[in-house]
Amino acid sequence: MSPLGALLPLVLVAAWCSVGEADVGDFAPCLQVFYKSWPPKGLTGSPVCQRYHNEYRFATLYSRPRRSPWFSAYLYSAPAGKRPTPSWMFEPQLANPGAEGNMIPFPSGPLDQNVVESQAVEPDYINSTYTRGHLNPSLHHQMHQDRAATFTLTNVVPQKAGSNDGPWEDLENNVNKSLATFCLGEAHVVTGVIPYRSDGHWLGDRRVAVPEYMWSAYCCPDYNHSLPQELREAFPTHAAIGRNDRNSTEEIVPVSREAKKQFRGYDVRRMSLKTLEEHLKERLGADVSVFHEQCSGSD
Repeated sequence: MSPLGALLPLVLVAAWCSVGEADVGDFAPCLQVFYKSWPPKGLTGSPVCQRYHNEYRFATLYSRPRRSPWFSAYLYSAPAGKRPTPSWMFEPQLANPGAEGNMIPFPSGPLDQNVVESQAVEPDYINSTYTRGHLNPSLHHQMHQDRAATFTLTNVVPQKAGSNDGPWEDLENNVNKSLATFCLGEAHVVTGVIPYRSDGHWLGDRRVAVPEYMWSAYCCPDYNHSLPQELREAFPTHAAIGRNDRNSTEEIVPVSREAKKQFRGYDVRRMSLKTLEEHLKERLGADVSVFHEQCSGSD
């Protein structure tokens, strides 16, 4: 199966609006999370408006066959307080369309088989060689409930510790610092995955697809123009791709031979939004547009 054929419906849903509309299958309830209310184009999957404590927190385009997200989209806010203690949750409406829409914690006992078949579950990650890699990170939110809401497995992909605890964590910290310091208005962030060209990288018995790369891009059209030299090409938008396999080739992201041993091969390459979209097109075989009019700020 080609990577594009493997990517099923991609769609984003998240927003702060009245509860009562469908949380799965339509981004309409949470369009505010996207720049100009415009979800990324060129990707297909199951849109999920991620609801926690009866508020839409962010949006995810989910792949049911891969049991992992294609991307999550969210509004950045400078973090406050300590990182919440993880309490992992799942999306009941992926398992049962008639279910109440709030994400809920995994039970201590046996899981409903519909949940197991529809999405990743905790046993998928236990005794694997992968960590649970957030696409929407807790670090990029201020309110405690927004931070807690990121601990759903529908927002997680299998990520090597060398990436998650090394260069990718550095990227999240650097984006946090840049946006907190220089972004004057809303900052829209989309973080997603790039699959392998082949179809043989999974957790368990074809349970959860493992991505070869992760990518992230932000859009902040209203920013402080007194930028330091190193950030002058990082606004209004910037992007990055990170390696999730130290044995991957180096056409997309080169490997630093000077990196510490535990992080070597998990490099992150910062790049323009245009360059990111070119790599997505080459790998996925479709034109991908992450932000409306490249985050131009025009109406």
